[in-house]
Amino acid sequence: MPAPPNRVAPDWVYGFPELSGQQRRSIAGAHQVAVPGCHASGFIALVRPLVDMGLIPKALPLSCHSVTGYTGGGKKMIAQYEDPDRPKVFDSPRMYALKLRHKHLKEMRHYTGLEEAPLFDPIVGDFPQGMMVSVPLFNRLLPGHPHAKDLHAALSAHYAGQRFVKVMPFDDEAAWEDGFINAMELAGTNDMQIFVLGHEDQTLLVSRFDNLGKGASGAAVQCMNIMMGCDEAMGLE
Repeated sequence: MPAPPNRVAPDWVYGFPELSGQQRRSIAGAHQVAVPGCHASGFIALVRPLVDMGLIPKALPLSCHSVTGYTGGGKKMIAQYEDPDRPKVFDSPRMYALKLRHKHLKEMRHYTGLEEAPLFDPIVGDFPQGMMVSVPLFNRLLPGHPHAKDLHAALSAHYAGQRFVKVMPFDDEAAWEDGFINAMELAGTNDMQIFVLGHEDQTLLVSRFDNLGKGASGAAVQCMNIMMGCDEAMGLE
């Protein structure tokens, strides 16, 4: 099967089963499925349901911050990071895609329905697997000026009953790690956790998952299972 020219090609089905109520059916009947990019998975999971519900206007400019493990950069980057003689600067988080034209931007705009792509700020860290994607919101710019807990309720309703995507309890420090949310917690799984943080004025949406799991090969296996009519979690639990 040939590779798609890009993930928004019209004759390819997007391989994020939780995208909408009909996405699984589309994947099940597809001949060609494009597995999402890792950063894109985290952004779309946060934004698409809120756009569909009218809670984020399609014309609203958004920004997106993403921290990923170095395996997301492929064999060359893995070799660089695991070289015992690597430069000292590899110990530090490093920003990239500095021309603001990252390859995932097309799908981040297309599959959320936004009128323009977000300002996207990806960072690679000195750890192999795991990632966190965050989207900040000023609530006064949203229809009805919702509280962060209202956005939490909306995302909880959208992902209710999903096997691999879970919305974490609102403002529950027990879901954090000593006041922190780390990027590596779900490494080795196909799980994605969504956190909604904030108050009446500001909201921070966060998705956490494995860049090689739900952000890559895990998503591919999940979609393959759906296409073959198998248990969606076969080989993933």
